[in-house]
Amino acid sequence: MTGAALRRANLEALVEAQGATRATPPLLLSADPYFDLAGEEFGRRLLLTTDASGAEYCLRPDFTLPIVADYIANGVGAPAAFSYLGPIFRQRETGAAEFDQGGIELLAQRDGDVALDQVLTFARAALSIFGVSPLVRLGGVGLFEALLAQADMPDPWRSRIRHRFGHTEALDRLLTRLELAPDLPREQQPSREALVSDVTEQMVAAGLSLSEGRSPQEIADRYLEQQALDAAHVPAKTLRLLREYLAISGPVLQALTRIESLAAEYRLMLGAPIRTIRRHLNGLGEARVSFDAGFSPRLDYYTGIVFEMTGPNGEVLASGGQYDRLLERLGAKAPIAASGCAVWVDRLEKEVRS
Repeated sequence: MTGAALRRANLEALVEAQGATRATPPLLLSADPYFDLAGEEFGRRLLLTTDASGAEYCLRPDFTLPIVADYIANGVGAPAAFSYLGPIFRQRETGAAEFDQGGIELLAQRDGDVALDQVLTFARAALSIFGVSPLVRLGGVGLFEALLAQADMPDPWRSRIRHRFGHTEALDRLLTRLELAPDLPREQQPSREALVSDVTEQMVAAGLSLSEGRSPQEIADRYLEQQALDAAHVPAKTLRLLREYLAISGPVLQALTRIESLAAEYRLMLGAPIRTIRRHLNGLGEARVSFDAGFSPRLDYYTGIVFEMTGPNGEVLASGGQYDRLLERLGAKAPIAASGCAVWVDRLEKEVRS
């Protein structure tokens, strides 16, 4: 047996050893959920086709979403564990569009911390099969959300800042905009009814359809929302807090200590999410661990702790974390804890050859 074949066999054995149901989602999936949940950036990497009715489908670009969707379709609530190893399909700048991923997804587990530890252990074990001792980069989505909930700012801005968390450039642009915004008194706004009436009259006068495209009600609501945002001033102290927090990055214990000092300075209660991160450090063994306060996958259904494991060349070899909101986004009626990760088999093989 060649080295590559032995590594593949060992990875198969690791996947089977998780005590989980082996998942084999269809190769052809509806593209709509990926566009709805992952956005245009991910959508550009899909391999798409259409059926006779014009509905869009894609070759399977990941395992997580179809596993979760199938779990919901079959009735949620009972703890479930899934493992997988097989091909996914994404357009890439270099390399083949078909490549293998392996991973686990743990849903509705009784102890979410234990589930996340299993995910971290699986990822490290998968990398060790290929002889990789990774650098581990942790992020705290729950920690940032706790800070954001307590920060002094008008409520309309919280969701917009959270939406850009993990998008470094987009969040920086937004904070810069808020820093430059003057603190002006809010002007008296017309009522929604009056605004809808005015927009309707202008559209009719211009010969525009009231049923095609955006309706007068939608136009009025968007205008009022934007005016409310423009009038909602974020204090300079809060913007300094966000800048200072997002700049924290480095060895995990040093970074968490800096966040604790920042929380004390701004009188924030961040002890619970910080303690949660500290608890999971034991499960990472001798791995070199850093914490990046601004790190998050660019998907807003992630919660709690997220991670990436990289090799000597800095390429991401495994990634995952807690994604409790995904199940609700796909139709679950109540919050359901979920943790999982994926390992990039082709990148791991490249590490062995390099």
